[in-house]
Amino acid sequence: MTSSTRNSSVHATRKTARETARKVARETTCRTAHKASCETAHSSTHKTSHKASSHSSESTAAFCPVQKKCGGCQLLQVPYEKQLEQKQEEMFRLFKPFSNPHTIFSPISGMDEPFYYRNKVTSPYVPGKKLSSHSREGKRADARQANKRGSLRKTSNRAQGKGGHPDREILYGMYAAGTHRVIPTDTCLLENKTAKRIILAIKQVMQRYHMEPYNEDTGKGFMRHAVVRVGHSSNEILVTVVTNESAFSGSRNFCRELVKRVPDITTIVQNVNTRQTNVILGQEEKTLYGPGFILDKLCGLSFRISSHSFYQVNSTQTEVLYRYAIQMAQLTGTETVLDAYCGTGTISLVAAKGLPETPEAHAAQVIGMDNIESAITDAYNNARHNGIENATFETADAGDFMKKQAKAGNRIDVLLMDPPRAGASKDFLKATCLLAPKRIVYISCNPKTQQRDVEYLIKEEYYLNRVQPVDMFPHTNHTENICLLERQPQ
Repeated sequence: MTSSTRNSSVHATRKTARETARKVARETTCRTAHKASCETAHSSTHKTSHKASSHSSESTAAFCPVQKKCGGCQLLQVPYEKQLEQKQEEMFRLFKPFSNPHTIFSPISGMDEPFYYRNKVTSPYVPGKKLSSHSREGKRADARQANKRGSLRKTSNRAQGKGGHPDREILYGMYAAGTHRVIPTDTCLLENKTAKRIILAIKQVMQRYHMEPYNEDTGKGFMRHAVVRVGHSSNEILVTVVTNESAFSGSRNFCRELVKRVPDITTIVQNVNTRQTNVILGQEEKTLYGPGFILDKLCGLSFRISSHSFYQVNSTQTEVLYRYAIQMAQLTGTETVLDAYCGTGTISLVAAKGLPETPEAHAAQVIGMDNIESAITDAYNNARHNGIENATFETADAGDFMKKQAKAGNRIDVLLMDPPRAGASKDFLKATCLLAPKRIVYISCNPKTQQRDVEYLIKEEYYLNRVQPVDMFPHTNHTENICLLERQPQ
């Protein structure tokens, strides 16, 4: 083939991909995503038709007064169809060099309702401008009335504020991109509305009872952060207040006032973080109200969510993602599956049980690995809670485990991997090739590091079978992507 012919071929291929991307971007999937994936899983064409999202054009009119300062939703002013098209083209650009004539570039799965999807909302509380004398006197009068009713009378000085008198505003909201400067905002087009209302209510309770916000420059103050998690299917709500000291003698009244303002709250936990650090959560916790955790359903299974639990922030798209991953694993009830970065065991347990619509497509045995002990404890609890007995979990390095399994002559049929943004380490990839699973389902929140790892695996007897992007974070630059790699026939 001549150079000009080859260039023409590449140009034609890219043009076709762009046309496909434009088409499939309009064919967004959400609640019917698993049906679409069943139709396209073993096909090299993508002709499944879905109605375009009724919200696709909203982003052109969506307005956020702090968008430029916050930087959280970089694509908010780009029409949603166009966002999907851009992300589809980016996945094609990244993985086309490692494809073969049979590689499937599946349509990106977008959302029907791409707003207010974040089920976890976090906000700092920091001191703002000094209040005027008129404002201070008004707040002191409010405090005297509150103290007459006995509310928070026993709270420590730090919890009440310096001398029990408010002298500064309390700021809350989001950090400006790349800084620790708080951008005050009451609303966000990406975050759960009820969670955002709770963030505001906490500020109001703090103001009413003169609870001092944390100053990270001085290390003084009481209230550092609030983290609100909402169960997508259960609507249960966990509120975690992060404080700078353990003593919180007015906690009962604080909880009573907060739940009075937002009755939807299921449980409130105090997390204590006394370190001068950027890390939000500390290790010490106390349950102040309710059971201390919430439950939520995902792919037919129930999961326990606590303050430290890892749980995807977009539950709707997580179900889409997991359905694709399980279908790509092609389970028949006989396979041994290793989930190398299992976290709290969500996808491990779905693989062990099977999807509700295809319960026969499950693993014979699932082994979950993670180096975070609390995550493994949660995984075991989730397995017991769901009555799943064919899944085991271990606090260990998955790479070391695979080396030992290979040395012992044991086999793993399917490797599920969902590493952090940095991707897999070279040692992990070497161990993977040593154990040589027949199939690798690689989920990534950073397709660029995923591309690097896929390139390594392709050099070691694997080929790229399918690329499946999922729009986990609409209106941002981020794309979740799944690559299915299969071992070359010997």
